[in-house]
Amino acid sequence: MYAFVEQLIAHSLTFALVIVLMVAFFESLALVGLLLPGTVFMAALGALIGSGNLPFWWAWGVGIIGCLAGDWVSFWIGWRFKRPLRNWSFLKKYKTLVDKTEMALHRHSTVTILIGRFVGPTRPLVPMLAGMLGLPVSRFARANIPGCLFWPPVYFLPGILAGAAIDIPTGENTGHFQWLLLVAAVVTWLALWLNWRLWRSERKPSGEIPEGRLPRERLMWLAPLASVCCLALVFLLVRHPLMPVYARILHQVIFG
Repeated sequence: MYAFVEQLIAHSLTFALVIVLMVAFFESLALVGLLLPGTVFMAALGALIGSGNLPFWWAWGVGIIGCLAGDWVSFWIGWRFKRPLRNWSFLKKYKTLVDKTEMALHRHSTVTILIGRFVGPTRPLVPMLAGMLGLPVSRFARANIPGCLFWPPVYFLPGILAGAAIDIPTGENTGHFQWLLLVAAVVTWLALWLNWRLWRSERKPSGEIPEGRLPRERLMWLAPLASVCCLALVFLLVRHPLMPVYARILHQVIFG
């Protein structure tokens, strides 16, 4: 399937941009985004950017349009149909997530709208719930527009890095560098996630968040350890002899 889409995109830039627009729109659309593996789609499109089959700036611009369209349609749906939505059985299946998101919107609406754009489960819910709560349009726009500006490249990034790595000329150290890049990406994601959990545990009252297997005491040493490992891997990448080649490929992908 990926090879088929890649072939179509290689023959038609318009088709490629329409796919980017549709993925960004439906990933942002109220409730629909809960059913779609949008992160996987965006990473796959990022891989096409990284391999040079899709222009970065065009994809970013179209992604912004799709993101804004999906969010504002969702906001209108929430504002227009707030009463029927409250009684909709499908929405009741996500009652816990909906209640937590509404509580966050009541407490910190701007931050919730901005950060919620980058969190998978809340992305298709936040705009709709903001409309249901009657949030002023100006306040919603103040957080939504910056979020939509930066969301496409953030979600393209893993695919871009992978696509560019594939284009590194085959050599003695190519496999070693690609594995090192993969491990560094995974550890970086893990470090960010652990530090976010630690930050969240510090801001929430004790007992409000179920600790499970990651109580705050464990996060206190896991988050710094992951951060140190991340920095060490980044240092090894920077010192690797293939890093200048990889950097040139990335520069060519982004700036042409």
